[in-house]
Amino acid sequence: MLRFILSIAILILLDIYAYQAFRFLVKGRMGIVLYFLITALIIGGLFWQFSTGDRRQWSATTQFFIVSFIILLATKVVLIGIMFGEDIFRSLEGLYYKLSGKTDSYILPSRRKFISQIALGLAAIPFASILYGVIKGRYNFKVLKYTLHFEDLPDAFDGYRITQISDIHSGSFDNKEKVSYAVDLINEQASDTILFTGDMVNNEAKEMEPYMDIFSKLSAKDGKFSILGNHDYGDYVSWESKAAQEANLDRLKEIQKEIGFDLILNDSRFLEKDGQRIALVGVENWGAGGFKKAGDLNKAITGVASNDFKILLSHDPSHWEHEVVTHKDHFHLTLSGHTHGMQFGIEIPGWFKWSPVKWRYKHWAGIYKEKEQYINVNRGFGYLAFPGRVGIWPEITVIELKKGTATV
Repeated sequence: MLRFILSIAILILLDIYAYQAFRFLVKGRMGIVLYFLITALIIGGLFWQFSTGDRRQWSATTQFFIVSFIILLATKVVLIGIMFGEDIFRSLEGLYYKLSGKTDSYILPSRRKFISQIALGLAAIPFASILYGVIKGRYNFKVLKYTLHFEDLPDAFDGYRITQISDIHSGSFDNKEKVSYAVDLINEQASDTILFTGDMVNNEAKEMEPYMDIFSKLSAKDGKFSILGNHDYGDYVSWESKAAQEANLDRLKEIQKEIGFDLILNDSRFLEKDGQRIALVGVENWGAGGFKKAGDLNKAITGVASNDFKILLSHDPSHWEHEVVTHKDHFHLTLSGHTHGMQFGIEIPGWFKWSPVKWRYKHWAGIYKEKEQYINVNRGFGYLAFPGRVGIWPEITVIELKKGTATV
C-alpha cells in the first residue's frame, strides 16, 4: 500500500512539473482543473480496470485506458525531459548573472515560451506514433528474409527455406480480415516448412477457436511444426481447479493438431530429403527470470545423433543464452520469440535497432550468432496488453539455409 501511495505521489509531482509546458496554453481555473482531471481519470480508470477486470479477456474499455496511459506517460516524459533541460540552463544562467555582478542576488530567469512550444511539438511525436501503432501498426505485417550459411549443412538441404512465426496471441485479435491477409502472406513465401515458436493464445484455448479456419490454411510441403510458449499453459489467470487448467492445455494441444501443426513437446522430428536429414528439436517453455522451466533439452534430443544438423524450437531466447549455446551438442539454429520486441522501439533495417526490452533480454529481435550457432528472435505475429505496435512491426521470418561459407 505504501508503495502505491508513493507511486501516486511521484506521478502527481511529475504531472505538476510537466504542466509548466502547458501554462501558456491553459487559461483560467477551469483549464487547470481540466488538465489535472484528465490525468486523474486515466490513472484512476486504469487502476480500476486492473482491480476489477478479468485478465482472460481484456475489454475495449481496459484497452482504452492502457493506450491512454501509455500516451500520457510518453508525452509527459518528453515534456519533463525538455523542461528539466531548460531548468538546468536557467539555473546556470542565474548563477552567471549573480557571479558576474549583473544582479545583486540570485534570480532564476523566467521560462521561455518558445521552449514550451518546442516541448509540446516534440511531445506530439510519441502521441501520433502511438495512435498510428494502435490503428495501423498492430497489423503492419513485415516479411523479414535471412540467408544463413553452414559448412556442415547436408547437401540435400542447400537452399532449404523455413518460415517462422511466433506469438500469435489470438485472444487479442479483433480483425479476421487482417489475420487472414497475414496467413496468405505466409503461404506466398512458399517455404519448405512452417515453424511456430509458441504463445498461440493469451490464456485460454478457446481464444483460438474463432481463427482455426484461417490458420488451417497455412501450408508447407514438408509440414508445420510447433511448440508451446509461456502463455499457452494458462498460468496467468485463476482456474476453478488444477484439472480445469490441465483440460484447457489439452484442448489447446487438440486445436494445434486440428489446424495441422505437429506439436513437439521435449521431443524431436526429422526432415528427410534424398537420404539425408536434419533434426527439428522442440522444447516446452524454458525461461529465465521467473518464467516456467518445463523445457528439457536433454530429453528432447534423445534419438538425435550428436552430428545431426539441428534446428531447435525454444520459445524464450534466454534459454539459448543459459543452456543451448553452452550445451555439449551443437545446435546450428535456434528459433525463438517471446519478447515481441516490446512492441515498441526504433528500427532502421541494417543500421539501427533499439527497444527498452534490450534492458531485459540480451537477444530480443533478429539474428544473433555465438560459437558458430545462430538464433533468430521473432518479433511476434500478434500483440499482448498494449493493442498496438510502434516501430516494432509484426513479423513473418523466412530463413534460407545455404551450404558453405558466407561471402562478404
